[in-house]
Amino acid sequence: MPQYRYQAKHASGQVQAGVLAADNATTAAAILRNQGHHVLQLVPVQSGAQFKSGLLKALNYSSGPSQKDVLDFTTQLAVMVRAGIGLRGALEGIAEQVSNPKFKKILLAIKTDIESGRQFSEAIEKYPKQFGSLYVNMVRASEMSGSFAKMLDRIAAYIGQQIETRKMVVGASIYPGVIAAMAIGVTIFLLTFVLPRFAGVFQGKESVLPWPTKFLMGASDWMVAYWWTLIIGGVLAGVGFAMFIKTEVGRFWWDKTKITIPLFQRMFRALYVSRSLHTMGELLNAGVPMLDTLAITGDISGNVLYKKMWRNVYSAVKQGKKVQSQLVRSSLLPKSVVQMVGAGEESGRLGEVLEEISAYYNKALRDAIKTVTGMIEPIMIIIMGSIVGFIAMAIILPIFKMSSLVSNH
Repeated sequence: MPQYRYQAKHASGQVQAGVLAADNATTAAAILRNQGHHVLQLVPVQSGAQFKSGLLKALNYSSGPSQKDVLDFTTQLAVMVRAGIGLRGALEGIAEQVSNPKFKKILLAIKTDIESGRQFSEAIEKYPKQFGSLYVNMVRASEMSGSFAKMLDRIAAYIGQQIETRKMVVGASIYPGVIAAMAIGVTIFLLTFVLPRFAGVFQGKESVLPWPTKFLMGASDWMVAYWWTLIIGGVLAGVGFAMFIKTEVGRFWWDKTKITIPLFQRMFRALYVSRSLHTMGELLNAGVPMLDTLAITGDISGNVLYKKMWRNVYSAVKQGKKVQSQLVRSSLLPKSVVQMVGAGEESGRLGEVLEEISAYYNKALRDAIKTVTGMIEPIMIIIMGSIVGFIAMAIILPIFKMSSLVSNH
């Protein structure tokens, strides 16, 4: 029979701890309550075989649950709660269907916490990587208002939109990377395979070769002899850049670059405005206090400059000022958005106004992504054409020059 380690508080106020044998956690909690205890904690005691099995699973499955896993869980939970299924039964049923072992373990642990008397918001708060502060605060607000299933639907819709937005931005970022990789690959191919074929033709005639040919021949010889330095250099550059943007200075520089670089600034600004205002609107409509809303919005914004802006708004509101009073000092939000935020504050409909603005900027983000991808293609074609044309010119020019010298003699 399974054993459970418990911590319970007696009606007299005395806290007791021990181990209890029961068929399941529900039965164990019922036994303790019948004895006049208030269950504080109830966790299963793993045997040696269970521990070994759990350790092997942890070693074999290193990937944690994705945002898509959390979205599927939230959607299923909303449906089951709306159908009248108890929270413990719903968690157990969903956990049986989850394919990710780590997420399954998390859901079962949440179920155990629920059985021990904890609120759902308290149980999921232990797993900030899977259930962020927005998720926890919206659930907590629904527990107070009694609109749990409806709130789960709102959370699922929010997560779904964030996943879709991330896919769009990543897709727009991958496209230029692929084109650039193709351009580099073609250049390397021409310099290491095509140009060396002409080395014998030009040998001994270096004095009459034009500078583009001399330059490319030198680059070709170096790449053929030291091609491995390109690989090492590329890896070191990539790792160095990744480490640099993780530093405070590097992160600030990279986030500022993204919202100032001409081709991409419109896309990234629309992304951060849409994400920030959507988060803020959802939290306010869920009944989360303004200060908590502003703190969460800053953390979720995804850019240190926007995070700093929302922190300044947080400080201003904490001092009794309005949200608009601080936003008007920042250049990160358009003036029209700040004016609409002020109008929403005055009318008491700030949450609804923010949702409308975020919907508009979500559409603006889609349009910006289409514009970026549409502009990148011709730009990269021009760049590739220029590189190939330069190499072709460097090969053809000396041939014409040598043929003219031969004809003159």
